[in-house]
Amino acid sequence: MEYRHLGKSGLKVPVLSFGTGTFGGKGELFSAWGSTDVAEARKLIDICIDAGVNMFDSADVYSGGAAESVLGEAIKGRPRDRLLISTKATFRSGEGPNDVGSSRHHLVQAVDGALKRLGTDYIDLYQLHGFDASTPVEETLSTLDDLVRAGKLRYIGVSNFSGWHLMKSLAISERYGLARYVANQAYYSLVGRDYEWELMPLAQDQGVGAVVWSPLGWGRLTGKIRRGQPLPAKSRLHATADMGPPVPDELLYRVVEALEKVGAEVGKTVPQVALNWLLQRPTVSSVVVGARDEAQLRQNLGAVGWNLTPAQVAELDAASATTRAYPYWHQQGFLERNPNPV
Repeated sequence: MEYRHLGKSGLKVPVLSFGTGTFGGKGELFSAWGSTDVAEARKLIDICIDAGVNMFDSADVYSGGAAESVLGEAIKGRPRDRLLISTKATFRSGEGPNDVGSSRHHLVQAVDGALKRLGTDYIDLYQLHGFDASTPVEETLSTLDDLVRAGKLRYIGVSNFSGWHLMKSLAISERYGLARYVANQAYYSLVGRDYEWELMPLAQDQGVGAVVWSPLGWGRLTGKIRRGQPLPAKSRLHATADMGPPVPDELLYRVVEALEKVGAEVGKTVPQVALNWLLQRPTVSSVVVGARDEAQLRQNLGAVGWNLTPAQVAELDAASATTRAYPYWHQQGFLERNPNPV
């Protein structure tokens, strides 16, 4: 397993981390992802640790907190200092008016709740699941800084922020000497390359490491979806396609066909090639992979220990290219002084 620094921090993380969205299986969205119980979670974590994957990602909204609870039970008895636990908060977690957002009230409550469910006294990486425009950024960052100083959090990050959300936060951290975001858990895949337009250049400039979520395009890059064929009967997309990022059919088919071609050349599966492509992109610190079972997990782990050739990367780049939104398409005409990050 390869380990990389998490952004401009001293923490090293595995290039693959394990996501616990399948743990618990409560609610329409998460039951479609999976329903891993504690016993199965222990087996999956054993496989991860044997492969050098020691970072496990969760969130308080995953199965209404059940995912954190299952993870906490599954890691009991293991040396805590050998594990990296990341989780997230900001989305609504209760019916009360303050059970949502990144206010001091909610974040303190959310961190204490996560620590209890996870059965630990600190969280290695704590990420805001979304931007809260109703709470002053100074309030959010001073609260996180207090929690870092109290030893409850080691590092902090964000998820699903716009570029200006993140840059404003970094500027306020610098102005007041507060704990700084070192990670951005972002959607990024061969069928969703918007991360490259603004967030990747920002990450390069400011030293923020990408922790990639849904690297297989919301379950589309499994190799089971092909041109002219119906959606597989067991695909989670039957229940969740409308809940995730949209992907035009033609783009998906073009990318899958390119993945199949490259996969045949290197002797790897479509998901393995898709994950390996991500591992070669600038600013990527870790790619979060999930799995319903041991077979899926072992296949995902096969994405490391080898690299695509520059020509194969270029072929996948071309197959997945789309027209950028303004002003990014316009900026491509000024590469002399405003180069692409890739």
